[in-house]
Amino acid sequence: MAGAKEFDPAMRERISRALVHADEQSLRAALDQQPDDVNAAISLARALLARNSPDEALQVLNAVLLVAPGNLRALNAKGVVLDQQGRHEEAQVLYRQGLAIEPTNSMLRNNLELSTTLEGKTGSRNVNQELQTGDQKALARSRSHSQQR
Repeated sequence: MAGAKEFDPAMRERISRALVHADEQSLRAALDQQPDDVNAAISLARALLARNSPDEALQVLNAVLLVAPGNLRALNAKGVVLDQQGRHEEAQVLYRQGLAIEPTNSMLRNNLELSTTLEGKTGSRNVNQELQTGDQKALARSRSHSQQR
């Protein structure tokens, strides 16, 4: 955009929100047409997490897991969201379920280790920040892992 410097910060924020909303709508439409589209589900979950809607992200991931129950990336993504919510035991069940399918999966193994470490950290102010940083990396690994297959 040639005159981007001319936009005030409030206008940029409104444009950014509109783009995210449009992206969410297109991802939801993709999932309506193809409920087993794990890429769309993970992208939508990522967008929902970015706007602090982890419950909605879980709903999206639960729906895709109903039609693709053993999908490692979907299991991982749901585990990441559960970890973000401090529900480490539930997340670890999912990571272990995925590892039972593919024991050498480094994405699941790393997230299981992170989850168990975070579970042991009680009262730490940095745990939530570590999770949020880790969530983005874990969801990014989910995306890159799918591109390798």
